[in-house]
Amino acid sequence: MSTWWQEVAALRSRREAGVLVTVTDARGHAPRDAGAKMVVTARTTSGSVGGGNLEAEAVRRARALLDSGGTRPETFESHLSDKAPLQHGVQCCGGEVSVLLEPLPVVPSVAIFGVGHVGLELARILARHDLDLHLVDSRADHLSDGTLAPLADSVAVVHVHAVPVLPELVLAELPAGSHVLVMTHDHAEDIALCDAAIRLDHLGPIGLIGSSAKWARFRARLLADGHDRAAVDRIELPIGMPGITTSKEPAAIALSVAAALLAAFERESARR
Repeated sequence: MSTWWQEVAALRSRREAGVLVTVTDARGHAPRDAGAKMVVTARTTSGSVGGGNLEAEAVRRARALLDSGGTRPETFESHLSDKAPLQHGVQCCGGEVSVLLEPLPVVPSVAIFGVGHVGLELARILARHDLDLHLVDSRADHLSDGTLAPLADSVAVVHVHAVPVLPELVLAELPAGSHVLVMTHDHAEDIALCDAAIRLDHLGPIGLIGSSAKWARFRARLLADGHDRAAVDRIELPIGMPGITTSKEPAAIALSVAAALLAAFERESARR
């Protein structure tokens, strides 16, 4: 049997939302002591906070929280008395229990194609946030342990994709809704990635780094290759936060792009 923290890690790996349920206080006689935990998903439960009406109510509230897309923790009190209003059977231990419900949302996913000067600076910023970070480059030395050493203490879960040939194949493997940032060292690689990305419906926003002249050439090429305008217009250029996009310093560009991403994450969270 797995532990609650293993279940939480498994949810993260599967990119499945859940709720961590914790008994925070038990007064008098109660089926479980403070600290008891369980993990609830839309279809499953793991662990126990005491069974009976208490646990059934915890599961009901946890799934209501999941259905609503709530991201804030919630609490409730359960009175274990045969005189208390019950929905799921009598539980008359005689005590009182406080329960905390903590949402475990699916974290954002970002894929950086091209871990050059800007890409690495952006990765350093994003690595300090709770998200899945995919780093893709056709140059093995740009994904070496030495190069990525600044990410060693990341909060993010970092996925490294070293693909010397056809890095665009990674696009199909990305989680649904992933934010894609195309910023490789090679314009031919960039256009191949753009072409592949707009053929996939499961991806989130697609950003391309570069000048308006570069985008004019890319746009004309993509339209000439048969993509409709709506598909091509999925690609955003320029990328970054308006008002802080004029600097050409890699760190400044990365800061601008990271700020725009964080704002996008907040909008997406508010829509759930």
